[in-house]
Amino acid sequence: MEMEQKSFLPDFCGVRAVLAVVVSSAVLAMVIALASAERLSELWSDFSMVALYVLWIALASAGMLCLLRHWLAGMSHARAGLLAWGMVLLVCMAVAETAAWLMPVELVAGIGHLDLLVRTLGIGAILAALILRYLYEYHLQKQRERAEDQARYLALQARIRPHFLFNSLNTVISLIPGQPEKAQRILHDLSDLFRASLGGEGQGSTLVRELELTRQYIEVEKLRLGERLRVTWDLGELPGLAAMPPLLLQPLVENAVYHGIEPAVEGGEVRIYGRLRKNLIVLSVSNSLPQVSGKRERPGNRMALENICQRLRVFFGEAAGMHTGLVEDQYQVRIWFPRKEVPA
Repeated sequence: MEMEQKSFLPDFCGVRAVLAVVVSSAVLAMVIALASAERLSELWSDFSMVALYVLWIALASAGMLCLLRHWLAGMSHARAGLLAWGMVLLVCMAVAETAAWLMPVELVAGIGHLDLLVRTLGIGAILAALILRYLYEYHLQKQRERAEDQARYLALQARIRPHFLFNSLNTVISLIPGQPEKAQRILHDLSDLFRASLGGEGQGSTLVRELELTRQYIEVEKLRLGERLRVTWDLGELPGLAAMPPLLLQPLVENAVYHGIEPAVEGGEVRIYGRLRKNLIVLSVSNSLPQVSGKRERPGNRMALENICQRLRVFFGEAAGMHTGLVEDQYQVRIWFPRKEVPA
């Protein structure tokens, strides 16, 4: 299937793009005024005239690219860039001729009509070529980063699933000799779990789906551990359609069960907490600490935690994070990420 080609030209209809055009034009005007002013006392008057002239060209060029953005988006990068460059030159010519018609050019730049036109076209051609080249390289860089992030995310997602699979199958194997009926029930539950967790390769999930997946996993472990596993849910008003990576919360609960509950003779408690704070979703999983052979917990290689942390950063960027440590004599893993809802 042929992928839709995205233009390297930004959306010049957006507020941020227009603001960037205005600021860049003001900086360029100041540079030209500093270079051309014979005396510093004339700097601000020269700057005001040059800034007005440059802003005409810049905003008119941005307006044309805004109006023709859909047409340019359907072209190849080379053709779109060449046409955009030509449009900027046409705008430069039109503004120069308009300025010469409205007022004597000596008031605009202190030079003749032809000199103004040639200089305007020359500076416009050079700057437009440099800016278009920069936008093209920036577009390629962002495309490479997105491809690398997608490949990295899929690799990380593939690493978490065998961990989930092997631990779940070990649960079934341990029950087959003495409790085959209970093992059969777990297999039925696991079929639902794997259908949910293995579907949609490379796609995101939602908070409500991840909470349901975690509840199913807890039900499987309760069949194996019985009253030794105690789970407390403390969830506030969370947006169920909030986007998040798949298999994010369940491995945290799995780690809590494996390191905190299973080694303890009397079992222990797992607490799952969730809140929405200033457009950030905060989730935490806490577990009691066992006492095993003088050690407080089973040794672990932290692969699952590092995996989850990396997937959070790939999915949300620097706005997401993870913190681990002891809180009130319990081991806690807390994650947070921005609220970003998917369509219902």
